[in-house]
Amino acid sequence: MSETLPPIELAGSIWFHSGATNWGNPRRMALLAAIQEKGSISAAARHINLSYKAAWDAVNTINGLASEDLIICATGGTRGGGAWLSPKAKEILALYQQMQQLHEQFIEYLGQIEPGNRDALALLQKMLVHTSARNTFMGTIKHIQEDAVHALLTLDIGLSTPIQAAITQNSRRTLELTPGQETLVFIKAAAVRLSLDKPQPQPTESLLKARVLNTECSPDYRQFLLALEQREELSVLLPKNEMQHWPEALPEFLWARICANHVLVGRSGLQ
Repeated sequence: MSETLPPIELAGSIWFHSGATNWGNPRRMALLAAIQEKGSISAAARHINLSYKAAWDAVNTINGLASEDLIICATGGTRGGGAWLSPKAKEILALYQQMQQLHEQFIEYLGQIEPGNRDALALLQKMLVHTSARNTFMGTIKHIQEDAVHALLTLDIGLSTPIQAAITQNSRRTLELTPGQETLVFIKAAAVRLSLDKPQPQPTESLLKARVLNTECSPDYRQFLLALEQREELSVLLPKNEMQHWPEALPEFLWARICANHVLVGRSGLQ
């Protein structure tokens, strides 16, 4: 594999969050600015290359985030109505624009810093991976047991108990996986099974003792946040029908079982 890397370009954007609420992202802020400039939803949508429907969806979303409408809309009239920002919306937009300017200066400054070696770049790419799997770990391949079509990986993720992952030989060859190599390890929360008592582990299962940190419930599911060794955490999502005979008061520790078929592995493109 070539050691030559293309020039690195940095990019970024500002997002406003409050808990689970997403107050503002670049597209919403661009829509606010366009409405302030153009005075109508349709003109603002054309200005930022957004469909009319998507613009109205965004307007309704934005107005639903606050106790008062941030975008004031008027319909009818000789000019077909218009739209303008409330004082609070103008305040939010001005704050965002100031922060965005500072953020651009920050990105420009970072771009002048020497990026470092390949190891640092590989680690950075791992940090920037987004996946639907709730649990993501960095691991090292310790052993590969394989045949013509199947490979069973033993992975060290920093715990006293290794994690196993079952993949096809095609996947192993595509990812060029070998012992000693660093990988990303993904475990879906719904793929983990929990037991009150220590079960007998199966040959392709990983068994972890975990302390209960927190739980949240919906009508059909219960989500667990569990503490593993070395400050690692594991999120688990269980159907409530699997816990019908569990005591109301949970024990301090539970046993997590992870089947190798439900463990995914990945590699940085820079490795």
